[in-house]
Amino acid sequence: MEHVLCGKCVRCGREYPAVPDLKTCGCGGILDITYDYDRIRPRLTKDVLAGRRTPSMWRYRELLPVEADTPAPPLRVGWSPLYDAPRLAEQLGLKELWIKDDGLNPTASLKDRASSMAVAKAREAGAQVIACSSTGNAASSLAGNAAAAGLQTYIFVPSRAPQGKVAQLLTFGATVLSVQGSYEDTFELSKAAIARWGWYDRNAAVNPYLSEGKKTVSLELMEQLGWCVPDYVALSVGDGCTIAGVWKGLKDLYALGLIDRLPRLISVQAEGCCPLNRAIAEDAPWRPMEENTLADSIAVGVPRNAEKALMAIRESHGLVVNVSDEEILEAQKLLGRTCGVFGEPAGVTGTAGVRKLCEQGVLGAKDTVASIVTGNGLKDVANAIRANGSPISVAPDMQQLLQAFADNGIDPA
Repeated sequence: MEHVLCGKCVRCGREYPAVPDLKTCGCGGILDITYDYDRIRPRLTKDVLAGRRTPSMWRYRELLPVEADTPAPPLRVGWSPLYDAPRLAEQLGLKELWIKDDGLNPTASLKDRASSMAVAKAREAGAQVIACSSTGNAASSLAGNAAAAGLQTYIFVPSRAPQGKVAQLLTFGATVLSVQGSYEDTFELSKAAIARWGWYDRNAAVNPYLSEGKKTVSLELMEQLGWCVPDYVALSVGDGCTIAGVWKGLKDLYALGLIDRLPRLISVQAEGCCPLNRAIAEDAPWRPMEENTLADSIAVGVPRNAEKALMAIRESHGLVVNVSDEEILEAQKLLGRTCGVFGEPAGVTGTAGVRKLCEQGVLGAKDTVASIVTGNGLKDVANAIRANGSPISVAPDMQQLLQAFADNGIDPA
């Protein structure tokens, strides 16, 4: 990979050759993939991208850590739609608001970006088995992407994982281990199993290539906006890998001169599980928390990518905001009824944070915001019904229909 310089530890600065099975530094720090921007700059330009017809994350190969002859995995991951949301912007009092719906990826979450990268690197490593721990979305994305590539998967999920995500795993043929414990317990068991059997490791806290897959959401975002940078980019945060990846992608584009400034990040966590935001707010080291939120995909009390995530928030002069489960469910309704976007609780948490910051007067009429929806609402139907209520039950009789309308204050005329 002539365009890749090395993997560099974010803690001690030690550099490692960018081999396919690269993991963490000897000091325990997470590695960051560094690129030769001088080599990439003339090869990846706005004109080059404008002429490409590849509607996927792999349109940015010059900024991805793969060999030139490594084939893109079979599933079409990325190039998810970006919607202008003028009605919601007006309702919130923003100048402009865009919604990036990454729930329309093949397995219905942003995590497909990391899993597509994992499949590509597993092939380079000659591996036939990939494994990970996950609260749900990373698991289903790995299982689907690996199945399409003919690779075997072992998936470890906490027993609280929603059934919609477990159903995906089983459908994709994964060997699923439901761990009777927290996400931390689940991670540790997967780590031990991976070490014992030598499976390729898809865990984002260990494998530095996964953030490189996730960063493609910000590469797309900027290209879809015509390289006009919004003031803020908002997203939900769990283990920290996604927000770190988003920031890495933005810095890549800035280093190449494809964007002329960097936006500020908005890190949104659930009130019941916000160790990273708490660390920023208190200007203190992060401390573990209980996983007390219905937004299962970001219910990570011991974030494994804390160093990169905190660095991203601080470097971007970002904002942090925590939202209640009730505010998350309200955002789910709000996005559905103003934008036609159906996000799962964790997927809409970023937008819940934007709404709260608008209500607090932190964001206002001069601000432009892009909010990333990270997962589809069909992943967690139970909470969607909790947010929106049940349908009106009627008999097949016009008089009863009229009565039902009257009982519910509906004027169909």
